[in-house]
Amino acid sequence: MKSTLDQIEDIKKNGYSLDFATTFDHAFENYKKIAVYSGLIFLVFSVIVAIAYMGTITAIFGIENIKKDFLEEYSKRKLSGEELLVHSIGLAVLTGLLAPFMAGFFKMADHADRDVEFKVSTIFSYYKAPYFVQLFINAFIPALVGTAISGIIKNIDNTAIGNTISFVIPYFISYLMFLSIPLIVFGKLKGIEAIKSSFIIVTKNPLTIFSFFILGFIGSLVGIIGCGVLVFFTIVFNTSMIYATYYAIFGIKQEDSIDSIGNSNVD
Repeated sequence: MKSTLDQIEDIKKNGYSLDFATTFDHAFENYKKIAVYSGLIFLVFSVIVAIAYMGTITAIFGIENIKKDFLEEYSKRKLSGEELLVHSIGLAVLTGLLAPFMAGFFKMADHADRDVEFKVSTIFSYYKAPYFVQLFINAFIPALVGTAISGIIKNIDNTAIGNTISFVIPYFISYLMFLSIPLIVFGKLKGIEAIKSSFIIVTKNPLTIFSFFILGFIGSLVGIIGCGVLVFFTIVFNTSMIYATYYAIFGIKQEDSIDSIGNSNVD
């Protein structure tokens, strides 16, 4: 079987095709297998992160300065160059630290697809070498670029148009990075390679990938319509959508060696 990088080279030369119905059906069937289990994990983890976040904000600004509309006011105010740099790096670091956790849900999706038992501890399996560094880099760079560009635009043009553009930029970068995590988890690419490869794949078939990106995003937020807490059980639909897309393009080798990352271009 060709290595992932060899397949990427073929895609650069010849492109690729995706069957919309088959890929979507695969994503939905996979989602049904992991919805409840992943939802409970997301719920517990989100509570822990929320407590840690509010604790950090309180420690930095002081509890006496935390008003009801504090976060809204803080998000709207114009940041200085130094504040923007700290904000961008801080958010990028947080995104990088959470990347291995999110990668665990792709492993859950793959195990569910193959009817393999999945344990809660498995969700943290990518916090070990060599995956952690590659996933951190893969998440850190796009997050830093997206947050910095968004902040600069917002500072330059704090109008409705400027705010809209600054809001869209991070999502556009997420769209370009649609397949970057599975390219590391399943394709065994390094962080930078995965960023470049995801960009190539997306731009070779932008409309189809965009449709999957939007469907994954909408599907993840469906839970808000019925009851806010249900979003924890629908948010992982995006994971299944990305997983099914990657599977349709590359297939997934039945191999779970944690030592082979970065060696996909070696025969």
